[in-house]
Amino acid sequence: MDYACEHAGASKYMIQLRFGWLIILATSLVVIQNATGQDSIATKNLDAVIVTATRSERALSELPVPVTVIPASQIRNMGSLRLNDVLVEQTGMAIVSDHGTGVQLQGFSPEYTLIIVDGEPLIGRTSGTLDLTRIAVGNIKQIEVMKGPSSSLYGSEALAGVINIITDRPSGTSGNITTRYGTNETFDLGASLNLTKSKFGLYVFGNHYRTGGYDFDPETVGQTVSPFANSTFQSRLSYKLSDRTQLTISGRYFYETQENASNIGTTTVPLVVDGTGDVTDWNINPVVTHKFTDRLKTTFRFYGSKYGTNSRLTYQQDGALYDDTYFDQAFYRPEIQAEYFFNERNVLSLGVGRIWESVEATRYDDRMKYQTNYVYTQYEWQPLKRLNVLAGLRFDDHSAYGSQLSPKLSLQYDAAKWLAVRASYGVGFKAPDFRQLYLNFTNSTVGYTVLGSKMVEDGVKLLQEQNQIQSILADPSTFGDIKAESSRAYNFGFRLKPLERLTANLNFFRNDVSDLIDTKAVALKNNGQQVYSYYNISEVFTQGVEADVAYSIAGGITISGGYQYLDAKDKTVLDQLKEGTVYARDPGTNMTRRVSEDEYGGLLNRSKHMANAKLFYEHEKTGWSATARIIYRGRYGIADTNNNNILDADSEYVDGYATINISAGKTFTRWLKLQAGCDNLFDYTNKSYISSLPGRLIWASIGLTFAGRSTMSNN
Repeated sequence: MDYACEHAGASKYMIQLRFGWLIILATSLVVIQNATGQDSIATKNLDAVIVTATRSERALSELPVPVTVIPASQIRNMGSLRLNDVLVEQTGMAIVSDHGTGVQLQGFSPEYTLIIVDGEPLIGRTSGTLDLTRIAVGNIKQIEVMKGPSSSLYGSEALAGVINIITDRPSGTSGNITTRYGTNETFDLGASLNLTKSKFGLYVFGNHYRTGGYDFDPETVGQTVSPFANSTFQSRLSYKLSDRTQLTISGRYFYETQENASNIGTTTVPLVVDGTGDVTDWNINPVVTHKFTDRLKTTFRFYGSKYGTNSRLTYQQDGALYDDTYFDQAFYRPEIQAEYFFNERNVLSLGVGRIWESVEATRYDDRMKYQTNYVYTQYEWQPLKRLNVLAGLRFDDHSAYGSQLSPKLSLQYDAAKWLAVRASYGVGFKAPDFRQLYLNFTNSTVGYTVLGSKMVEDGVKLLQEQNQIQSILADPSTFGDIKAESSRAYNFGFRLKPLERLTANLNFFRNDVSDLIDTKAVALKNNGQQVYSYYNISEVFTQGVEADVAYSIAGGITISGGYQYLDAKDKTVLDQLKEGTVYARDPGTNMTRRVSEDEYGGLLNRSKHMANAKLFYEHEKTGWSATARIIYRGRYGIADTNNNNILDADSEYVDGYATINISAGKTFTRWLKLQAGCDNLFDYTNKSYISSLPGRLIWASIGLTFAGRSTMSNN
């Protein structure tokens, strides 16, 4: 706490932080005082239950879409602290850094994947990427990753897929406190508690995380990653109003403070600016479920969320203001969903809702607002005992870009007890965001300007009146409206279980993206810099294959491995290569030559090959657990260094690399757990291109668990 106060200097934050921890710790004392030994219960392996694919609970084996489930036990044994730590180890997921740490699915950039918590979206994509380090994992029950377009249920931003974070809910009476310390002065403290009595249930979780950051280049001003501290409070209250009606109210609050320092001058004549910034993120989500009959179930949801950032930088020399920026986003959505069970083989779901969304920021002229009305339907059908069919359709009517229809059809056929064949086709879309439509930003240091597509015509005219424009490069009147990006996706795969202890999944995928939104130079300014705006370009595609295999050995040992092959390219570039109109200059001979199709490496920041291998050990009788995980990412393009606008030269790639993470733990007397580990065991770093990989991290943690008898079996 002293660290946060010293570096943030925010009394408001300290009052909220201490008040939240006081509630958690005070209630923990009640739990501990009344706790008894945990009942021993018989356990058996059950099919995982997921909600992402249908927005209601279904068995994983019955679903005809590719879904990855990451259970809480795996997250605990890994010793992970933040969501990006978990996702980077999963097959087909690359963690990339671009205005935050995001995840890449099936070759799509982070802004194309919808991140939701208990079915509701997280907001705060200031530049497209939703930063995964905002999300603590101490209260996660499981993570569900559905790959491929999911707009038929979830609308915009689900073009690449959906990551649904399922958090713990009230169950029994228990409390937990965990603390961890590691390299770079990284400290984490988490606590949770469960209270249930008759019809009432309460779950509360709190987490405080801080780090001293790290620096790859001590000779320069500022650190590679500056010190920061954040706290998360999350709660869920449930109450059974009747045998058929239940009320649940969930809420989340996140606050982060950051330090910043940089040299905007030169090495010989430094000009240092520094200051602090903060991030606030909160949401509330009341849900009422009611069963009119055994066949008809309705759910009413309301979700409200606000996200804001503030940053103030001053000149270190005299304290004069250099930059003062803010970003505030609001999101409100009521929704009604109904499910009707005709019989065990026919289920119909219907939903309707409305979204109000707004953004106000330093870089926008006014407060920008969106409204979206939507309706969706989904039908689950089992025409044959071995055949499952899932069909969905959603219609969105958006105030800024018009309407969008998103269908999806998925099939699964159980060819044998050990073999299931799956296939799906879907259409996904991503709406233009506020930045792409309404941004009005000029970089005060470099001098370039970026204008949203709806602002560019008036913005360029104003710059001309101010005599700032040297020449027009593209007609501003041709920008204006930009379409939503859309994707047609095909998935085909197999789920195999040839042996009791052996499981495997194989999935082939293809995504064809139309109307991709990109930036384009509109005008040249008198200072030599350009004016940019956003527009739709032609088509790109991503295609490849994913494979996962896991084998359980007697004695609590599980071995697993995964691999993804990815091909992601621009169709226009492929046509130009076939026509022989793309050239490159040979650095050795300085001669110009044609580039062949084989030299084209595709879209930047995509690895053709990614793989992982993992070993998990857990022995319940002795309380010992251990893990060893190897994560490999193949080489990927980083920049166009020979200025021919494509990836084609070896100098344009970042070399492939592998990291090894290990952990070991011991549980004593059911309530005490000690754990230690090392991430990035062999200290791999790439200081030029992978600033998010800090090198070897050694850590140790202590966990205390107090449990009483379960008093609420159904929530």
